[in-house]
Amino acid sequence: MLPPLPENAAEISSPALLLHWETVEDNIRRMVSMVKSPDRLRPHCKTHKLSQIIARLAELGVTKAKCATIAEAEMAATAGAADVLLAAPLLGPNTGRFLELQQAFPTVKFSALTDDSGVLESVNAAALSAGVRIALMVDLDVGQQRTGITPGPEAAALYRRLCSLPGIVPAGLHAYDGHLHQTDVVTRAAACNSAFAPVKALRRELEAAGLPVPRVTAGGSPTFPMHALRAETECSPGTTVLWDAGYNRKMPDLPFRPAALLLTRVISRPAADRLCLDLGHKAVASEMPNPRVIFPALPGAAVVMHNEEHLVLETPLAADFPPGTPLIGIPWHICPTVALHSFVHVLRDNRAVETWPVTARTRRICL
Repeated sequence: MLPPLPENAAEISSPALLLHWETVEDNIRRMVSMVKSPDRLRPHCKTHKLSQIIARLAELGVTKAKCATIAEAEMAATAGAADVLLAAPLLGPNTGRFLELQQAFPTVKFSALTDDSGVLESVNAAALSAGVRIALMVDLDVGQQRTGITPGPEAAALYRRLCSLPGIVPAGLHAYDGHLHQTDVVTRAAACNSAFAPVKALRRELEAAGLPVPRVTAGGSPTFPMHALRAETECSPGTTVLWDAGYNRKMPDLPFRPAALLLTRVISRPAADRLCLDLGHKAVASEMPNPRVIFPALPGAAVVMHNEEHLVLETPLAADFPPGTPLIGIPWHICPTVALHSFVHVLRDNRAVETWPVTARTRRICL
């Protein structure tokens, strides 16, 4: 089914990011149904960066949030999240900003990550100097080799040290398996279970030693269905709220639908088989190879060039799309696409009815 143009598309300047609110609601309800209890969800807000979605999640009982930046954490706390994880280590000035967050929102539970003993000691010193305690999770590397420490003796030693420090509250274990993108669900499930096995073993070891492990937060969107089956695990998908063309194509087993679409227009026909759209790098994420956006009305269109403000396509259908024609595109990767837009047009009943600022696209809000 082709995503329709908004009824009032003629009133919307392009390029624009559109948010189909009914689809957002449907995606959220599917997320909750997969884990049975909203308390097991900690959605990553890096995808949408919108306070209104945090508020709606809270209304539905999803009061935990996962964030990539201090600004996202501040936005989540302001919008009604009661428990906010900053999925990053506290380094440099961000340690002070994190302490300011705790002071500004005393009723919100904040936590962060650590994977290094030296950083752990510095965070403990900062907490003691401020007269507070900081909740930290040990970040585990389960195969992505981006951040974290391999589950095993060194991770156990780091967690034991964490539990012994007076300025630190042990908050559990964090394991992000973002390297797992297998399209075949059986293969992906097997890889996910294999990657998670050492995490389970580490938790058992720590608890057998009498150490508190309040929670294990695991997974992203591709492995969400697998971790949803683990009753003792907290799930942290992000893209599931908005979805995109990339996951829609690569993860057909997941029941979510694209809720964030791009409105663009034909601004020129430089050749009989070419269309130039106002959808450059500054309007759609360009870190991926083409196609970076899918146009349902232009099946098979090939990208000729992609510049700051222009996207040139080659298509035998070009004659049917004169300059000024609006088109709907589905972003291949929605998370960095949202960050390119200062506001979204919110659609209800396929009509744009209001605009919302993308609050946490900035690196600093107040704190």
